[in-house]
Amino acid sequence: MKKYKHPESVLVIIVAQNSGRVLMLRRKDDPDFWQSVTGSLEPDEKPYETACREIKEETGFEVEQNQLQDLSHSIIFEIFPHFRHRYAPDVTHCKEHWFKMVQSEEKMPLLTEHSEYRWLAPDEAASLTKSWSNSQAILEFAV
Repeated sequence: MKKYKHPESVLVIIVAQNSGRVLMLRRKDDPDFWQSVTGSLEPDEKPYETACREIKEETGFEVEQNQLQDLSHSIIFEIFPHFRHRYAPDVTHCKEHWFKMVQSEEKMPLLTEHSEYRWLAPDEAASLTKSWSNSQAILEFAV
């Protein structure tokens, strides 16, 4: 039986305190797609736990105490058609929980799931991503 992704995820905006710039990651499986840290909840996992796990998996960054802020904001978005095969056949939408992590400075991530990274001003980062929710989260909470 095929294992499908759970249609509940996290979005983590990572901001460097010294520059105000936002970390953006280029997907390996879609080179035109730049995004913040994202990932689906595993069974019995809370969104905060998922955010910590995804930050570590996608960047190698350790989450220090009080560094990760739950923005207490969730949205429902339509899953891009070219990503729907990862979900059960009747699933078209996903609930996304937003978080923000502030680092003292811009650090080089260890890329495992992405091919490239950039630290960008919030407006540049928001315009680079194809995801309306990622763009909205950056514009509302990265500044």
